[in-house]
Amino acid sequence: MVPLAKQSETSAPKATTTPSSSRRATKVFLDVVLDNAVWVLLVLLIVILSLVNPQFLSWSVLQAIASQSAVLGVVALAVAFTLLVGEIDLSVSAVLGITAFVGAWLIINAGIAFGFALIVMVVLGIILGAVNGFLVAKVKMNSLIETLAVLLTLQGALLFFAQGRTAIGFPDAFLWVGQGRIGVVPVLPVLVLLIYLAAAFLLRRTTYGRRLYAVGGNAKAARASGIRVDWVILSAFAISGALAGLAGFLLASRTGAVTSVFGSGYLLYSVAAPIIGGVSLYGGRGNILGVLGGVLLLSVIDTGLQLARISSYQITMVGGLLILLAVALDAFQVRIRKGSQSAEP
Repeated sequence: MVPLAKQSETSAPKATTTPSSSRRATKVFLDVVLDNAVWVLLVLLIVILSLVNPQFLSWSVLQAIASQSAVLGVVALAVAFTLLVGEIDLSVSAVLGITAFVGAWLIINAGIAFGFALIVMVVLGIILGAVNGFLVAKVKMNSLIETLAVLLTLQGALLFFAQGRTAIGFPDAFLWVGQGRIGVVPVLPVLVLLIYLAAAFLLRRTTYGRRLYAVGGNAKAARASGIRVDWVILSAFAISGALAGLAGFLLASRTGAVTSVFGSGYLLYSVAAPIIGGVSLYGGRGNILGVLGGVLLLSVIDTGLQLARISSYQITMVGGLLILLAVALDAFQVRIRKGSQSAEP
């Protein structure tokens, strides 16, 4: 008979690290790195630019970056909501332009208070976004082609109604939102930060936010679990339109004028920023912090190129390359994540 003490020694399990636990740790590490890659790139870029040009970290330049990032941040957030459900909205820049024109006409020509005009702009954005959502979710149109068609339609409408004229003459209260300061802090970036906090709460702390991720991750499984997939997609486009209308108000307040090509320059960067920030083109993955990081990264690059006296044509070329890099990075992340998942037992 084996003694009791010896028997307990032989039966005591040994602490070992199994291959499956090691793979899980590797997967967690990869997820953390991929989700925060944009912030690592942003810090490295700021360090490099500050070494090349010490003026880059001056208060005036930092304020310019914050103000420049503000409107782009709202438009990129609009695109992000549709990306999360596995779709895309290319019409956001045109919705921004047409809602800003309508708001400008109400304020300048009709004498409407800008608070009421803002409501009209946001509601018009919701309507246009809901139309996109209906055509995508119910009519089953491809979101890329459908929103591209709406983009061209709204751009043509803006050119037709504006007739080459520039709307100016906004009241001081309207301009204060985009140009005012609280002490030395610009008002506009603070407002956009509040919008991001609200969006983060919506996505992470509400049932609706979890449904957005579920639909983008696997629409069939979401439908089988009782989620109204079509309604979630339609609502994502409606939110995108609302944010685009709000961005139209913010941009008009910042520039003090609305032109016939208002907002057209935001199309490319508004798509690139969320993708660079980790929002997948395939849906179901991404977060608000990443979108903010993508917006700041693009704004820092743009400001750095301007300080280096790079021509606008070259800046546009760099923008195109950044979009190509963003799509390639998203495809790389998808491959890495699938590889780590398939390696699990």
